[in-house]
Amino acid sequence: MDRARRPRSVLAALTATLLAVPALTALSSPAGAADADLAVNGGFESGLTGWTCTAGTTVDSPVHGGRSALRATPAGNDNAQCAQTVTVQPDAQYTLSGYVRGSYVYLGANGTGTSDVSTWTQSAPDWQKLSTTFRTGPTTTKVTIYTHGWYGTGAYQADDLTLVGPGGSGTGQPPAAPAGLRTTSVTSSSVGLSWSAVTGATSYALYRDGTRVQNVTGTSATVSGLAASTAYSFQVTAANAAGESPRSTAVTATTGAGTGGGPSDLPAHALVGYLHAGFANGAGYTRLADVPDSWDVIDLAFGEPTSATSGDIRFNRCSSGGECPGAESDADFKAAIKAKQAAGKKVLISIGGQNGQVQLTTTAARDAFVSSVSKIIDTWGLDGLDVDFEGHSLSLNADDTDFKHPTTPVVVNLISALKTLKAKYGTKFVLTMAPETFFVQNGYQFYGAGKWGGQDPRCGAYLPVIHALREDLTLLHVQDYNSGPIMGLDNQYHSMGGADFHIAMTDMLLTGFPVAGDPDNVFPPLRPDQVAIGMPASTNAGNGYVSPAEVTKTLDCLTKKTDCGSYTTHGTWPALRGLMTWSINWDRFSSWQFQKTFDGYFG
Repeated sequence: MDRARRPRSVLAALTATLLAVPALTALSSPAGAADADLAVNGGFESGLTGWTCTAGTTVDSPVHGGRSALRATPAGNDNAQCAQTVTVQPDAQYTLSGYVRGSYVYLGANGTGTSDVSTWTQSAPDWQKLSTTFRTGPTTTKVTIYTHGWYGTGAYQADDLTLVGPGGSGTGQPPAAPAGLRTTSVTSSSVGLSWSAVTGATSYALYRDGTRVQNVTGTSATVSGLAASTAYSFQVTAANAAGESPRSTAVTATTGAGTGGGPSDLPAHALVGYLHAGFANGAGYTRLADVPDSWDVIDLAFGEPTSATSGDIRFNRCSSGGECPGAESDADFKAAIKAKQAAGKKVLISIGGQNGQVQLTTTAARDAFVSSVSKIIDTWGLDGLDVDFEGHSLSLNADDTDFKHPTTPVVVNLISALKTLKAKYGTKFVLTMAPETFFVQNGYQFYGAGKWGGQDPRCGAYLPVIHALREDLTLLHVQDYNSGPIMGLDNQYHSMGGADFHIAMTDMLLTGFPVAGDPDNVFPPLRPDQVAIGMPASTNAGNGYVSPAEVTKTLDCLTKKTDCGSYTTHGTWPALRGLMTWSINWDRFSSWQFQKTFDGYFG
């Protein structure tokens, strides 16, 4: 994902651009009575409404004024430009101003009909005002204003951008803020809202905890996909062709207690581990009866298909005559399962893994999956299923662009199969998932092949499965290991090796995020009791191992909002379920260090 930088070519391009920047004209006299600020949402109080951005988001800190500001990060061949086209009058004088932070930040206007202008700062460690003026040509009726950074120089911020001058004909004014916002219904996963109509409004936008989540044309809406027993704040704005209104007065609502998501008898903080039941993998074989009581959920690795597209899953235990000397008999294994369950533990079959590609391309494969997984669960007396699809198991068709309404057969059939299993075994059925970051958090930037194609169609492919099963999902423990750099909600790339990566990745799950950068298509947050953090048990287990001290920092930040380092989370989640690790075998190999860290933290 990282691209090699070429300092010489970048410097040459930068020099050429700086030489091309026109000298700043003197500031004009104060605006006349007919002048107005024509920039829509120049303070970014309504997200990116009115702006077209190649990259960027709004943040609540740092800001120059109001509640929000723009933050954008240039990457590769993209300078992270945000622009909007404004209606102006011909042969008129305009002043463009704004406040910026960062290195090599630009503010300018194109299409003026005379001389296009821009101004910039080489370095602004704190808010610095930029301002320039221009006069439109004799036939100019539209001008594009913009701000951007420079390639490879880091993130920049912009706020309170204004374009002051006479308005063009027919521009009008944005509507007033809606009044009378109230709740009309509250369930465990949704809140119904209504408000009074606003004169001149053609649409309305709903905000949940400051993030735009829905656009509607009427005066009521239901926000769904919410976590149970959670307080939310809602606001609404009105919009028309001239722009978006300020936000309404906020109303709060607390969702009801949920009944989905698997059994409620898991401990408040659980330790999840994979047990190599079908192989030794260098860590040596560990008998199920020898797994310490600290492990609350034990995933038997792995059930694998007879072929990638058959849907026929088989669970073949490792025998004492092969690579697993000391492996127990089937009878002893079943007895160990019952003993763990009697002690309040959950024992699951994990399907997939690195070598177990599962592609349910047909309804026949779907039905075979349900039948064969049921047979494994019934034969061994298991509590449920862990979905550990990796590699090429899940991929999205080119025309499958909405995670809330998937159409790709391998995704649709998997959702159907899991719902069938949940319905068959009832509320006590434990359903967990262990996707890689590429299939979940990477969906913040990319989803499937993308609007224009060319992206990896596996990007974010787990999101429709998680979303469709969120009311049935007991635990999601994303593998925060063997991962490339992933962009977090701060629009910075985060890499494995420290608490920062786990904090940023988990914050995305608990906050929710716009998919593929679309603020109108938000993946809703999961409940904290549905989330565990996946980490390698040792340096032998996988790339991305972190020390016990970094594990503690991660938990302190997410559950107490202390020791967060440079990343600012969007909440505090003391009900975070716990930790998952690959694997119990590797932890035993390393003298149970991972287990001891968990026990020491949660007691």
